[in-house]
Amino acid sequence: MAGWLTPKEPIPPAVHLTASSLTVLVLLGGWAALSYGGFVRPEFLPAPHQVALSAVELAGDGTLWTHIRASCFVIFTGFVLASALAVPLGILMGSFALVEALIEPVIDFVRYLPVSAMIPLLILWVGIDYEARVAVIFIGTFFQQMILIADVAAHVSRDLLDVSYTLGADRGQVVYRVLIPATLPGVMDTLRITMGWAWTYLVVAELVAANRGLGYMILNSMRGLFTDRIFVGIMVIGLLGLLTDQGFKYLHRWLLPWSPKAG
Repeated sequence: MAGWLTPKEPIPPAVHLTASSLTVLVLLGGWAALSYGGFVRPEFLPAPHQVALSAVELAGDGTLWTHIRASCFVIFTGFVLASALAVPLGILMGSFALVEALIEPVIDFVRYLPVSAMIPLLILWVGIDYEARVAVIFIGTFFQQMILIADVAAHVSRDLLDVSYTLGADRGQVVYRVLIPATLPGVMDTLRITMGWAWTYLVVAELVAANRGLGYMILNSMRGLFTDRIFVGIMVIGLLGLLTDQGFKYLHRWLLPWSPKAG
């Protein structure tokens, strides 16, 4: 057991699974104890079986699937658009001082602005349909991605570039065959992290005149004090976030075999 507590050392898969399962069981046990034991009123903390029944009801009549499809469309559209711009621009900003001087002041200014404060402007600029919700996800992730990816590119070892020049590579070859591959593991980690941020912006995004979506379902349930449905929405968002997180881990190992994390 002493080896399991050694820094940077792996643990057996069975131990990993047991520890993860134990954490989940402890949380579920605490929830059950508080609700079934009468320590918290049902309107504040519904019992696990009430949440399960509500989930079955919402899934059975198709309501839950409609909200999931709407939210996934908003999340993935905004995230893909943000990433398609942030990845190349971030690599350029972290690699070339001139690009950094041109765009970093604007990026540093905008990324500190609260996304919720920009909702009135988004309504004026793009309307109240799904475009505004996509724009919230885009703004909430794009500027953070830029800074994180630029930092990844800036920390690529200069020795790699110097060795490449010494071996006869030109500037283009150094960029495409050394610099970009060296940044991609860090870029993938950044995308994984910011995808989590995109899910956290979902409720904010669906404040913008939404009539469907998990965030809308949560807010609408709050007005009627349907706490069980609020729990269903929160848990579904958590499960979808977990699935996307595991998807990024798989893509990291599959697309980037030279990454240390692919081993």
